[in-house]
Amino acid sequence: MRGIVPHHRGIPAEPLPDPQPTSRRANTSTLELDFAELSDVGRVRGHNEDFLGHAEPGGVEGGWLFAVADGVGGQEFGEVASCTAVETVVAGYRTAAAGEQQSALLQRLVQAANIKVYETGRAASPGGVPMATTIVACLLRYDRATIAHVGDSRCYLIRHRNAMALTRDHTVVNDQVRLGVMSAKEAAKAETRHVLSRSLGLDLFVNVDVSEHQVTAGDVLLLCSDGLHGAVTPQDMSRAVERSTGLEEAAKRLVDLANENDGRDNVSVQLIRIRNVERVGMYRGRPYKLR
Repeated sequence: MRGIVPHHRGIPAEPLPDPQPTSRRANTSTLELDFAELSDVGRVRGHNEDFLGHAEPGGVEGGWLFAVADGVGGQEFGEVASCTAVETVVAGYRTAAAGEQQSALLQRLVQAANIKVYETGRAASPGGVPMATTIVACLLRYDRATIAHVGDSRCYLIRHRNAMALTRDHTVVNDQVRLGVMSAKEAAKAETRHVLSRSLGLDLFVNVDVSEHQVTAGDVLLLCSDGLHGAVTPQDMSRAVERSTGLEEAAKRLVDLANENDGRDNVSVQLIRIRNVERVGMYRGRPYKLR
């Protein structure tokens, strides 16, 4: 997997070379973008339980798929869960029929990943093992970004030097903030702030949050695990992109900053810059080209 630091479960960690980001410029008839992706083990952990991947336009004409997953801490085989989730989503996208509505497609793919992680955990030993992961996935087609997520991996939209979260963490404290039980200030200091209320793989069905957003030329989408957003502020995310000569340098700068500020967790980031889009309208959930 490009951008992932190799690791082997149960083998003492040896000094690892600095990972280098994967980057690329891509064009289709409906979308022009650059992207870079990078995952790092961090400064404390001996192996990487994050996994990231992408799919080029295939069965879904003109669309790109990006995904980041973070194996849940405290569960066995976190790296297996995250890898299984991303590979299931990517494989499903590559064989998807053209014309399926983006939100419905992404919902279906994440549900399929949930079942695959659940079944993989059940089959791991005679009694099964608990296996879980977060996931955030972004499907880009025309001028639309469809985001699906479960857990606390996030997607940000960087526009006009501001980074805005497009996802809401599925954590116990965040749910309490929404219900008015806890203030945002209290939640930021709570010892349980990283405890998830939703994740892939623990049950046969999971509630997936899906949202759709319009993107324009110049926008940057940032997908990441909590190793990044837990250590780097949205303002610093925006500055790293703004002050870098390209997305590859920005990805490296963000990972380095997360390690400098914390470094206790794996850090993964995908950056996608929108160069040009074909504007469309929507009718009954289907896109049509604007003349």
